Amino acid sequence: MDLIADVLEVSGVRGTIGARIEAGGSWSIPFTGCTPAVLHVITAGSAWLGFEHLSPQCLELAVGDVVLMPDGPPHTLGSAPRASTPVGDPVMAARALETGEVIHLGSRPARTRILTISYDCDHTVRTQILGALPEVMHIRGNQGEAGFDDTVRMIGRELSHPLLAGRAVLNSLVDVLLVQLMRAWLPTQSGQRGTWLGVLEDPLVRSAMEHLHAEPAQPWTTATLASALGVSRATLSRRFSAAIGQSPATYLTQWRMDLAAVRLRKTQDPVESIAAAVGYQSVPAFHRAFARSHGVAPGRYRAEQRKDSY
Repeated sequence: MDLIADVLEVSGVRGTIGARIEAGGSWSIPFTGCTPAVLHVITAGSAWLGFEHLSPQCLELAVGDVVLMPDGPPHTLGSAPRASTPVGDPVMAARALETGEVIHLGSRPARTRILTISYDCDHTVRTQILGALPEVMHIRGNQGEAGFDDTVRMIGRELSHPLLAGRAVLNSLVDVLLVQLMRAWLPTQSGQRGTWLGVLEDPLVRSAMEHLHAEPAQPWTTATLASALGVSRATLSRRFSAAIGQSPATYLTQWRMDLAAVRLRKTQDPVESIAAAVGYQSVPAFHRAFARSHGVAPGRYRAEQRKDSY
């Protein structure tokens, strides 16, 4: 059972290629109004990343470095720290984030190449990983495992030498890159308790969550879950709440509603079948639980999601 893969899949996290920067000499460009998550990959050369309201205010980036900002804060990329006057147009940068076009900055030849990736997710899903991550995640090129460096190099090659179906390859690689970034970052971290990532700090809570994810339709109670794990109900309740800030029962309900929402959006399955698949033998009880979670009844939720997809 891979909990992170589960949550990434259910929350629909997907990456798309955004702006591609090719720069030389003196240059800088501001990024404002980014999508919920933005990531920069330095595929050649070096750059400085600056913030107005975050600490540290400047980060020096070298080839192979990757920076993820889950909330997409306003920031500037440039050839030097705190570049005085942006050379690039912020409107151009915003457009390039959406279209994936190349931005040429400074003078030729280009010494620095940067790929910007936008990540988004299904915001109706309540179990999220991006929201649990810090404001800035900086992974140096030599900090990750070998696969991480290989993925960065593959992205650089795809950009430098475009081939058949290159965009499809790149969109797959950027999803892989997010997972590898988390693989490199998570083992170095502690103090994530109180967020979903707190599950990784307590093996008992991780085992409990694996049971819930593997069999969400089971009539779990805190007592039956504790029994399956060979611990007391009090121990499980205390450690589960301390790790992720929720009780086992609250988390199970949330996860069931997230699974139900995905099936309502993506399948034609009857509401009765979806209710049973997430542990509700009573359809009215499922309706009430779903309405509390999402603000609307399952049928209306499905209709609204289908309408928005057209």
